[in-house]
Amino acid sequence: MTISQCQNLANQQQQSQTILPNLGLVCITVSQQVRFKTITRTRYLKLSLAERESTLRQLYQHNLQRLHDALTFCEQNQIRLYRMTSNLFPMNDLEDEIGENLLEEMADELGKIGQRAVALGIRMVLHPDQFVVLSSDSPEVVQTSINILSRHARDLDLLGLPRSPWSLMNIHGGKSQRAEKLVKVILQLPEAIKSRLTLENDEYAYSASEILAVCQQAEIPLVFDAHHHICHENLDSYNDPSVATMFEAARSTWKNPDWQLVHISNGETAFKDRKHSDLITDMPDIYYQAPWIEVEAKQKEEAIAHLRSCWLMGK
Repeated sequence: MTISQCQNLANQQQQSQTILPNLGLVCITVSQQVRFKTITRTRYLKLSLAERESTLRQLYQHNLQRLHDALTFCEQNQIRLYRMTSNLFPMNDLEDEIGENLLEEMADELGKIGQRAVALGIRMVLHPDQFVVLSSDSPEVVQTSINILSRHARDLDLLGLPRSPWSLMNIHGGKSQRAEKLVKVILQLPEAIKSRLTLENDEYAYSASEILAVCQQAEIPLVFDAHHHICHENLDSYNDPSVATMFEAARSTWKNPDWQLVHISNGETAFKDRKHSDLITDMPDIYYQAPWIEVEAKQKEEAIAHLRSCWLMGK
């Protein structure tokens, strides 16, 4: 980040409210401090039942410790929002039920992590993977998507996290021009899922205004992403009037506005590049009114530290 870019962010902050947004860390750190293990389905299915149980037990124990490490890292760096990896407990939805049974066995350990997050005042959220497509034309894909969300909801329940958008599961709209189908599916979801579900606008299928309409009808919150918005609408500035308009509209979908979460990223090689940059060098002015911002930048915690250092220049 150049001095001028940092000064620009500082000037933006100086003109905004004095209470700064809470910045969120996404999944892992650039350093090796927060890293998780996984296993491929192909490798897992080659194992005997005994080997599967042993492998998953070790893997889950490792990832539980890393989740503790993530909370420790957030505490040490004054980060109050943490997005967990969607692959925290792989293979826990298979017919062999080994992963599912292990998690039930580890329920006390999981509960302690949730209790610790509450004690530290750290908000834990989740972004299920791209295979969740509730608007698909295929009933099988929709059912698989619901199964994935059910698995995540069970994990959040085991962690003792509330069934509310405080501990949200955020997804995209999926297949375009299926808003009516999307609303219908959401309204029929089990309470453990729907109570936590949020939708996010994207660069291709659903504009911010389109996903807003879905959120209003389904009565779930909208997680507004300004970079997706400028890419979808081909805008030249984060301060285009529509950005502030959509930010405010998104806020109205949150029953508790103090829980509103937005995403920020910058283009890697150009303003409207969809690939994420290392750091955040530009941000909508309206975002300084956001209570919670997930920082989607390649340099993870370093991007958060840079943002904070720039904001300090504005004080």
